[in-house]
Amino acid sequence: MPSDANPAGPLTRLPEDVSVAAFARHLRSERGRSDHTVRAYVGDVTALLDHLEAETGTRDPREITLADLRAWLTDAASSGAARSTIARHAAAARSFCRWAHRAGLMATDPSVRLTSPRRNRTLPGVLTRAEAERVMDVAGVMADDGDPVALRDRAVVELLYATGIRVGELVGLDIDDVDLGARVVRVLGKGAKERTVPLGIPAAQTVTDWLADGRPRLVRDGSGPALFLGARGGRLDVRQARRTVHAVVEAVPGAPDLGPHGLRHSAATHLLEGGADLRLVQELLGHASLATTQIYTHVSIERLRASYAQAHPRA
Repeated sequence: MPSDANPAGPLTRLPEDVSVAAFARHLRSERGRSDHTVRAYVGDVTALLDHLEAETGTRDPREITLADLRAWLTDAASSGAARSTIARHAAAARSFCRWAHRAGLMATDPSVRLTSPRRNRTLPGVLTRAEAERVMDVAGVMADDGDPVALRDRAVVELLYATGIRVGELVGLDIDDVDLGARVVRVLGKGAKERTVPLGIPAAQTVTDWLADGRPRLVRDGSGPALFLGARGGRLDVRQARRTVHAVVEAVPGAPDLGPHGLRHSAATHLLEGGADLRLVQELLGHASLATTQIYTHVSIERLRASYAQAHPRA
């Protein structure tokens, strides 16, 4: 039985409620969920118990029924929540109820028969190959004066596009995670799963320049082994990395407004357009399911259709 089973005390107070705290520990330590996922799931469970209290006068998870779960999702839909949000609500409720049942906090799991709408598979925005080249050129021009922050930003943009890694994975990199000789990066992805991702010559060169001429000028006593540093010497955070990518892409006329995830989408799309095997791209991106990777084949098809409609006289 999990170590968080049968936590002592009444289960009636939130957000300090012992059951929710134990659930959060379960997500982190036993499921290896990211901090982002833990926050989202705990917020969803808190909202579920808020709904339960409003309808029944109790916040006790043991009182949750299938009807309560369905009513909660229906209320969210009526309030205009996106299908993806409702799907996440349902996933969080199922995860919580499954854990609570196994931990002995619920006699049964009321979520077994709970269904939720399928997420809309919206096509992600991507750069064209030409736009991606211009983005890398702009990052290079910005770094021409040798400013350490500009050198870092060029390496960040090049590495994100070259590898397709997530921005959270990028800021978590340490110096030893990059083998510039072999041109590979060791990445710790979702679920604490490690994978090795190759990078091209331009990206390797920008990281080399950053390590030689940029990082030494920002490093401080408390910098530690972080590959990328902020202006004050601490590990670069996700928000700053996002701002960097948006600023560089914005400088390219006609390019869509994309952040780090857009560079990841672009890398995957360009790999598939270049003939890469779908399962190879799945491995590079760190997707647990091939179905997640397959969305990029739809992106390529849609781009083909758009080009056809524009160019063919009888389209």
